[in-house]
Amino acid sequence: MRTDSKIPSSGFKGLKENWRNDLIAAFSVALVALPLALGIAIASGMEPMAGVLSAIIGGIVTTFLRGGHVAINGPAAGLIAVILGGIAILDDGSGHAIHYVLAAIVVSGGFQVIFGLLKMGRLAYLFPSSVIHGILAAIGIIIFSRQMHVALGTESNADSTLGVLIDIFNQLPNVNPFVALISGAGLLLLVIYGRINNRLFHFLPAPMWVLLIAIPFVYLFNFFEPHSMSFLGKSFDLGPQFLLKIPDNPLDCIIYPDFSKIGTLPFWLTVMSITIIASVETLASAKAVDNLDPYKRNTDFNKDLIGIGVSTMVSGALGGLPIITVIVRSTVNVHHNAKTKWSNFYHGIFLIICIIVLAPVLQKVPLAALAIILVYTGFKLASPKVLKHTYDQGVEQLFIFMTTIIVTLQTNLLYGIIAGIFATFILHMLLAKVGIRRFFKLVFYANSSIEVLESGVNKVKLIGIANFMATVKLNKMLSTIPPKTIVEVDLSQTRLVDLTVMENIIEFKRIHDNQGGQVTITGLEQHNSSTSHNRGLKVIIGPEKKKLTGRQSRLQKMAISNGWTFEKEVEWNTSYLQNFHFFESRPIERKKNRIKGRDKKFGVEWETSDITFDEGALLSSEVYNTTVHVLRLDHKIPQFAIEWEGFLSKFFDRVMSYAGYEELGFKLHTKFSSKFLVMGEDEEALNKFFTPKLILFLENNKIHHIESNGEALMIFNYLRIAKTSEIEEMLTFTQNLIEHMELDKKNP
Repeated sequence: MRTDSKIPSSGFKGLKENWRNDLIAAFSVALVALPLALGIAIASGMEPMAGVLSAIIGGIVTTFLRGGHVAINGPAAGLIAVILGGIAILDDGSGHAIHYVLAAIVVSGGFQVIFGLLKMGRLAYLFPSSVIHGILAAIGIIIFSRQMHVALGTESNADSTLGVLIDIFNQLPNVNPFVALISGAGLLLLVIYGRINNRLFHFLPAPMWVLLIAIPFVYLFNFFEPHSMSFLGKSFDLGPQFLLKIPDNPLDCIIYPDFSKIGTLPFWLTVMSITIIASVETLASAKAVDNLDPYKRNTDFNKDLIGIGVSTMVSGALGGLPIITVIVRSTVNVHHNAKTKWSNFYHGIFLIICIIVLAPVLQKVPLAALAIILVYTGFKLASPKVLKHTYDQGVEQLFIFMTTIIVTLQTNLLYGIIAGIFATFILHMLLAKVGIRRFFKLVFYANSSIEVLESGVNKVKLIGIANFMATVKLNKMLSTIPPKTIVEVDLSQTRLVDLTVMENIIEFKRIHDNQGGQVTITGLEQHNSSTSHNRGLKVIIGPEKKKLTGRQSRLQKMAISNGWTFEKEVEWNTSYLQNFHFFESRPIERKKNRIKGRDKKFGVEWETSDITFDEGALLSSEVYNTTVHVLRLDHKIPQFAIEWEGFLSKFFDRVMSYAGYEELGFKLHTKFSSKFLVMGEDEEALNKFFTPKLILFLENNKIHHIESNGEALMIFNYLRIAKTSEIEEMLTFTQNLIEHMELDKKNP
């Protein structure tokens, strides 16, 4: 359900056609990017303006070279630990450590350009997914532990991340209450931001609000002059040392790299760390943004490497940070209805304007406000939700994830990646129950192939062990399949299929289906998994009847007693759900426990299934579960979305209002319009469709979220899996809804 279905033009034609959408989206992105860029630079041991400079370069330079469409480029929290590590190992006491790191940044950008020219973007697939997530979680812990001290006004001299983390508790008696008050207010705002249902409030993103509410405290406690204040009989220092340092002339922040350490091992370890982390995070983020893009466009990963490589070289040469594709800002960009790459360019221009106009204001921002933003970011990277999501993908993924985190925290990011890959390799070998020699033979010398059947179906037959080491070969095979064809991926002869391969197959299915083709995945009936997750690692065990859960048994019994069909297995075809606006930018992870039937009175088909979907991606990802009811109509009806004002407000009030929808007022039914949000494209058609009879029905019933794409209705009520009794209530509600819609069965 979108305001248009045509894919936006590219290049300068796209600029001309979509400049309004891109400009509005870019403004919102810039408001998010400014505080994040300042905080990331400070957390990386650099001057604050280094982060803003990097974000400007990521917007203005990268736009013309990259292969993405609606992604945003700039500095990222994921590289804080890498830069800090580089400064530490390159510090020779001369005070030039930052200059040496800038040189390493320039060289790493050069390597990325070379990788892109050699079309090595596909090498990102060689990194197991759980290792990447483990690295991001470890980075989150590092950010949290270090920035928490800034947020509390304390210090830690510990050498290890664990020591810094423990010192948070050891230093609690020394917490500066005036600094902590600023951090506490900012943290409270970040936590409740999504729960505040006010459009005017959401005009500014949460990070900007954190800075704004912090400034009054600066005046209240007079941070402009060095002095002391007492609290509970104890004196605490206050002064300019707790404020952001922004030069009056932004050009004064430019510093230059020093290449004199280029012949040393620490220099090249820094280069390798920056290159690997920046490249992997960029390519992973680019894949995630493709999933969010409502137009389902695909990024040229090799071109993206060239774009961020050149930008990183420019940034490092002027005193900035590495440039990557940043997922948080990209998510904001997509949700604010950006259409083309020019939104990235505009956000760079807006940042220049912000620095020129807001420099005097930024000089009054306390460091604690920026620190608490990063503390919140770090926590989200390594929160219990991340741990649970990894466990949901399989207990073996949790082992790989935790191994990567522990080794990273004890050593560095580079060794963490190596340890994670080694743990994955050992685990796969044990699960496949083969020796080392046979294991590698089944990975690299299996006779996997593509066969075109007489029916025209392209049958992709995978044999042996299909794990992360086979993904490059797999993707090369899949790239030879013509678009708009029928494809069957047969996994029946695989001994092991890991999470990374499943993610690649599902990604191929998404792209191929969007291009007009059709992909089915078969042959997993004899495989077992430690999880019900559709991407979970699978090992062949032979025929085995899997038991139903208690809920599945109740659903099956309900289906049988009513003459419906029930299927508990994961269904791969979810493309029809992506036709609803809600799921256009929210990737569906899996669909299962489907009940399907036909309404006897009205003769329309319906189905109910459990859906797991993502809101955002990577750093900003939230995973939700719901039970969705879809009714396929044989009549055209207006496109709309209707919901209770308080229900799912953080999705629709904050997101859909920016995507071309306006709330429609029903003057004759004030109770209806004050209680519900109705969004749509054709006000006249909607006013005609929502008859007094239908409105009265909706007012007198427990409202569900209802959405029409013109040909079908989608209904759900909870961000959790519905109980059996709730599914029965939903079916009754739907039948009554159809009756009150007064569809003319004779004139479809």
